[in-house]
Amino acid sequence: MSGTEVITFGCRLNAYESEVIRVQAASAGLADTVIVNTCAVTGEAERQARQTIRRLRRERPKARIVVTGCAAQIDPAGFAAMPEVDRVIGNAEKLSAESFMPEQTQRIAVNDIMSVKETASHLIAGFAGPGFAGRARAFVQVQQGCDHRCTFCIIPFGRGNSRSVPMGEIVSQTRLLVARGCREIVLTGVDLTAYGADLPGRPSLGQMVRRLLAQVPDLARLRLSSLDPVEVDDDLFRLIAAEERLMPHLHLSLQAGDDMVLKRMKRRHSRADAVDLCRRLRGLRSDIVFGADLITGFPTETAAMFASTLDLVDECDLTFLHVFPYSQRKGTSAARMPQVPVAERRERARRLRAVGAAALQRHLRSQLGAIVDVLIEENGQGHTRHYAPITVVDAAGASAPLQPGAIVAARVERIGESRLYGRLAG
Repeated sequence: MSGTEVITFGCRLNAYESEVIRVQAASAGLADTVIVNTCAVTGEAERQARQTIRRLRRERPKARIVVTGCAAQIDPAGFAAMPEVDRVIGNAEKLSAESFMPEQTQRIAVNDIMSVKETASHLIAGFAGPGFAGRARAFVQVQQGCDHRCTFCIIPFGRGNSRSVPMGEIVSQTRLLVARGCREIVLTGVDLTAYGADLPGRPSLGQMVRRLLAQVPDLARLRLSSLDPVEVDDDLFRLIAAEERLMPHLHLSLQAGDDMVLKRMKRRHSRADAVDLCRRLRGLRSDIVFGADLITGFPTETAAMFASTLDLVDECDLTFLHVFPYSQRKGTSAARMPQVPVAERRERARRLRAVGAAALQRHLRSQLGAIVDVLIEENGQGHTRHYAPITVVDAAGASAPLQPGAIVAARVERIGESRLYGRLAG
């Protein structure tokens, strides 16, 4: 091994930042190094990161192992105490080439994330490097950190307070990516709908998206990552109704379907808010589909409360579920609440995932016989406008030699467990 490898855990924002890390480490001349970009959203995510670090040391005894990301930001001493780890770098530090200079030997380089005020505009330039050049889809970070303190969530302590990237820089980065061949951009952040509250004039997420689409007319597709149900602004509603380049698939940060659980989570929406939002959006765009984050076994959750979350899948007509059994995180308020047994949390997660799998099957079946637009990513595989995975073959049924980034029409002929299969149309 002579170069630098980056291993990523967690969210789309981490995936984005791993590309920045890759570019910054290369520019610093770092070699013979594995950088592990960790996640702290659950205890399982942290356990997997530690397990991977131990495996890496066994497989690559001479490589330097650098650990960064949210778990490292929250518990730098714990990771530095691992004999397999050479260096621990914080979430702010990991975005700077200086942190990866070979002469840097400080074992722990982690500062107070709450003191970070900048919008990390250097991310924009770094992200335009070779890691994403020519890809069909790319992420653009537009926001960082979170000002809310949900009782189950440790992430604000890993990411800091909310801060937004100015609109002009987002437009510039998107233009560059489109020029490099990206057909679809995914806007991402820790609390995406908080975008703009810290900027002059307090522009909303919808205002930023409207300007982005107007100023980058060559952008074929735009997607949004997770949205807070009570922070969708009027501009965004209007765009969802009228803008074809904004994809008809939204992922919602719902977390639960019971009002008492939501209150104890310190969420800012009610069950009725979630249902009303989905109905309003479906009224604006009849073909829209929804994904959602949902937690099972939150402290004090009863069987009846869990049943309310199960029912929410049908009531909101959710299609893509991200289900997490509650993970007790030291330092959060929920960790001090009466806990649901771990086995029960997992069983509820299993049941909710089964309901989600059935919902996804209903959506896939609804696409049978339809002609769908597909963004090809690699090897004839891609996603529809509704974010359903699809494999496309040519008219003869053979693997289609399709260029990544091509947007093609395909007729859906059959479905799998979680995927469509189609043939190039006419």
